[in-house]
Amino acid sequence: MKYLLHTLLFFIGVSYCNAQKFKPALNLTKGNTYYLTTNATSAIVQTMSGQQNTVNLAFNFRMAFKVISIADTVYNMEVSYQSLSMKMDMGGNTLDLDSKKNDPQDVPSSIIAAMMNKPFNLEMTKTGKIKSVQNIDKMVSEAIKSFPQIDSTKKEQVKAQFMQSFGPNAFKGSIEMGTAIFPDIPVAKEDKWTVKTQLESPAKATVTITYQLADIIEGTYLIHGEGSMVTDKNTEPAHINGLPIKYNLNGSLISDIRVDKATGWISEVKLKQAMMGDMQILDNPQVPGGMTIPMTFNTDVNTTGK
Repeated sequence: MKYLLHTLLFFIGVSYCNAQKFKPALNLTKGNTYYLTTNATSAIVQTMSGQQNTVNLAFNFRMAFKVISIADTVYNMEVSYQSLSMKMDMGGNTLDLDSKKNDPQDVPSSIIAAMMNKPFNLEMTKTGKIKSVQNIDKMVSEAIKSFPQIDSTKKEQVKAQFMQSFGPNAFKGSIEMGTAIFPDIPVAKEDKWTVKTQLESPAKATVTITYQLADIIEGTYLIHGEGSMVTDKNTEPAHINGLPIKYNLNGSLISDIRVDKATGWISEVKLKQAMMGDMQILDNPQVPGGMTIPMTFNTDVNTTGK
């Protein structure tokens, strides 16, 4: 009888632990600054005229998010880049941009350096969704204006290129991939929920991820995510180097995330993403008749909250 009682109490305890509800969410403090450091690598394989060309990309940045005020469930933040670098290797040709370079002859790196520690603003909900991004275009414009050797026409071209990668919509989508991971309602261990995110760069795409609260250990939420990504077939073509381009891509991703239980801020994200499809250069004077280029993307992203 005593054995049966202990067994019953054990199963009651296990059932309670399994059924206990948690509400993973951001719980940030006004005046505090939180950081995200991301290192991403991507291998892009393009097939042109029967030949495969591989482009290897490495993208690294560190950002600071200072909580200025809190209104209900929305955080008003002052955000700034602390460092940023990008390296592209294609067929032995290398492009290396780095905010930490000290080379006046390297204008692109100097423009990036001028963007560092220049604050802009965003509003983020407790579920990690970004409601708005303000003044990021001003940050880019001011950085480019500081280079008088670039004529006004070229400045507009450079600004347009930078805004494709750093504009409000591109920034919103890329950051939400690491922050918009929380459920709208309390969940128990092993419960699942789905989050949709819109990406803008390199192409407009919808990302749909199903997350699961895998475990809660030592003050940390362990969240596992699996999802899909598909580009928007109805979007207007992007213009890259004067060429009208449309992407037709789809793929999958998997992520494992560690979240600080007290603050809800990311401790670590490990994400793998695979995409395939093609890039269409539409008919234009430079490429009469257009061109379709089959391509694949394989990307690894590691982010920490440091």
